[in-house]
Amino acid sequence: MTPPFEEVIDALRQVSPDLLRWSGAIAKKMRTFNIALKGKSSGSSNTDALTLADLTVQELVIAGLRDRAPILRHCRIEAEEENGDLEAFASESELCIALDPIDGTKYFQDRTGNGYAVMLHLRTQSEVIYSLVFAPEQGPDGTWTQAYGDVVKCGPDDTSVSAFDCLEKLPTFTRESRPDSKKIYVIGFQKNDPSVAEQVTAAGLHGYAPDDMPGSIYPFFATGEFAGSLIHSPNIYDYPVSQQLAKRFGGNSVWVHNGEPVNYTETWMDDRAGMLRLPGIVATADSEEKLQVLCELAKDWSPIRYQS
Repeated sequence: MTPPFEEVIDALRQVSPDLLRWSGAIAKKMRTFNIALKGKSSGSSNTDALTLADLTVQELVIAGLRDRAPILRHCRIEAEEENGDLEAFASESELCIALDPIDGTKYFQDRTGNGYAVMLHLRTQSEVIYSLVFAPEQGPDGTWTQAYGDVVKCGPDDTSVSAFDCLEKLPTFTRESRPDSKKIYVIGFQKNDPSVAEQVTAAGLHGYAPDDMPGSIYPFFATGEFAGSLIHSPNIYDYPVSQQLAKRFGGNSVWVHNGEPVNYTETWMDDRAGMLRLPGIVATADSEEKLQVLCELAKDWSPIRYQS
């Protein structure tokens, strides 16, 4: 039986901030060691990076969700890695908790930037209804991004208070309070990410390939420094947070080939990367006008992720 959505959101608001703060601290410490692992073979370094921190963080968060709020066991779990007590959660439910233990693992592993994050979200088959992202090294003590209902919060962590209380005090961002950015994050086009970013810029927006990103996309999207993303076959563990933010700010996420809003019934298993993905190319933006630019640019591009 699926519990009331509001009760599940409230439970996640209460328990997940501590779990992500603790996980971020562990990830930050483990990053100082050589903890790279083998296990993925998509051919993309952005996808294939895997570390002991991914597995450790997932173990902690899954156990915490299981133990601290029994209502969450009535949700399905979709996690990027395969470890943790996943069987403690429902095999069938209208609600799904998705977890990405280390988003941006390549930069985490290579120590080439601080834009990695620990993140989870709650969704139905058609809509994301709660998101929490913690970027442990983005800012002096880390940066939070949280979304639920009509609320989007973003700002620095403050360890002098509980993680929940810190989030309660953070500023709320609205469509009216955010600046009007043209920056678009581009990823998933394999070795063509830089050239695709250039085409986005030529179309009138400002494309950023992964190596050019100054940090995690989610705080930037929440505060208005970025306007959205263009992603080839996004995975369903991290990307959906962007859809929720876009909808709160007056935009959406759509498939470029037909302009239809993204749903989560149409997925495929990427065996090379060991993760579930949406098919085709997805444009996300905080306005219909920017979505139209991205769709017009990419509508005839190949929907196939691996060309050979």
